[in-house]
Amino acid sequence: MARIFTLETFNSVSGNLTVYNNTLPGDIKRVFYIHGGGIGQRGGHRHHKAWNALICLVGQCHVYVQDGQREEDYTLVSPNTCLVLEPKDWHVMDQFSEDAVLLVLSNVSYDKADYIDEPYPDCRYTSVNNP
Repeated sequence: MARIFTLETFNSVSGNLTVYNNTLPGDIKRVFYIHGGGIGQRGGHRHHKAWNALICLVGQCHVYVQDGQREEDYTLVSPNTCLVLEPKDWHVMDQFSEDAVLLVLSNVSYDKADYIDEPYPDCRYTSVNNP
């Protein structure tokens, strides 16, 4: 199931430095971010292989996660909070603030065959329209 990590942050008068370190198995193979006012729902899938680390750099967003047995809701509001999703975690990101920037780090390169769009039974979310 998904886990929250607090990233180490060093504060000084010249600004803060937050360090992402070793929360995903293997190396980081892909980095992308979701941003732009009026973001609706994103995600609506799980994976065969990919682990993902989500960090809301600016603003906030909600993440719904279900692993087939349990479901959890997370609100990401700080750039030093990292939500790690396992491949089995069917997830939806929504309720983005207008200024939200959600960074996603993945341990695998993009592969359409890695995506499983079918939600688990009893999932609160049944469809997501991603472009």
